Amino acid sequence: MRQNGRVAIEPDTKDWTWVLDEACPDCGFDTTCVDVTDLGAALRANAAAWVVVLSGDPAHLSRRPSESVWSPLEYACHVRDVHRVFGERLRLMLDESDPLFANWDQDEAALEGDYPAQQLAAVRDELATAAASVAATYESVAGEQWERTGRRSNGSSFSVASIGRYHLHDVVHHLHDVGHDTQRATIAAYDADAAAYAAASATLPDRVADEIIWFTGAVTTAPGSGGRVIEVGSGGGRDALALEGLGLSVRRTDVSARFVELLRAAGHEADVIDPLTDDLADARTGRPYDGVWAHASLLHVARDDVPVVVRRLAEATRADGALHVALKQGDGEAWSTHGTVEAPRHFVFWQEGPLRSVLEDAGWQVDEVLHQESGDQPWLIVRGRRR
Repeated sequence: MRQNGRVAIEPDTKDWTWVLDEACPDCGFDTTCVDVTDLGAALRANAAAWVVVLSGDPAHLSRRPSESVWSPLEYACHVRDVHRVFGERLRLMLDESDPLFANWDQDEAALEGDYPAQQLAAVRDELATAAASVAATYESVAGEQWERTGRRSNGSSFSVASIGRYHLHDVVHHLHDVGHDTQRATIAAYDADAAAYAAASATLPDRVADEIIWFTGAVTTAPGSGGRVIEVGSGGGRDALALEGLGLSVRRTDVSARFVELLRAAGHEADVIDPLTDDLADARTGRPYDGVWAHASLLHVARDDVPVVVRRLAEATRADGALHVALKQGDGEAWSTHGTVEAPRHFVFWQEGPLRSVLEDAGWQVDEVLHQESGDQPWLIVRGRRR
């Protein structure tokens, strides 16, 4: 069957309630790890990612990868409607005793709504609005309300808590379906405006200069130090120049190939390195590093990946090696277009307690965490050593 010249999508008749008990093997999302009090924030962050997806090339977003697979636009229409339907069901569960939900055929909704013909900008705004509305409803739930129940006509029963986790998996899974990757999108944003970012950040702020003085002292006073450090996220190269000016040897690295190109063009050795997956060993010396400088770079690493990254950095650093980490303080995560980088970048915020735990579990001794302000943004500045 065709609609507007397109093959109709084969209906999905699978029962997906098993995702409430185990991680999804396709998208990797594990609902059992979700704290229900975080549902509102998670849905808002997911919606922000969809806004990023829908800011791409309209021709690509309207194109199906194959005749029988939805385009990103069609998936976005579906996600918008998922928020609306789950919002209705959630309000029913909070207002009534064990309500029976009206049937919702997602494939029929796609046909009746003529998803391929919908306007991209309108869908982007409608999705964000629908997500914000249902997120606010989840955030209003308290205490025993999480255990209130509701039923689908096929016999599946949900609590408010379980339907929230089910709902979150659905929209996360569809980001996976359209190939969205927060790290890849952030790297692409930096690649596009690397030169402008490097120029705008060339001046060293006093607070960063103070940290460089501390870090250099911590590296050079350690017994047996050779003064060789790795910089994670060198960007335009400002900090590395200051560190070298105080006598350190810096291995410049970045996940952005464009930043590395700029550094090499300026006469510096630099490597494209993802600290989550790439070999961190120092081929130049064959020895562990005497310190790790990670200023405003790990804030782009997914929260679940940070423990792996800091452990791998610890393994590449000698005992008593110095550590500097600067992260934005706050809760949750967000997309931002602040500054000279025009495309959205993804940021993860941290609080001091969880950050200390992650670092100490990875083999670092946290000696001090400074709280600083830059504009309206609070920062956490970690000073530590390899145990």
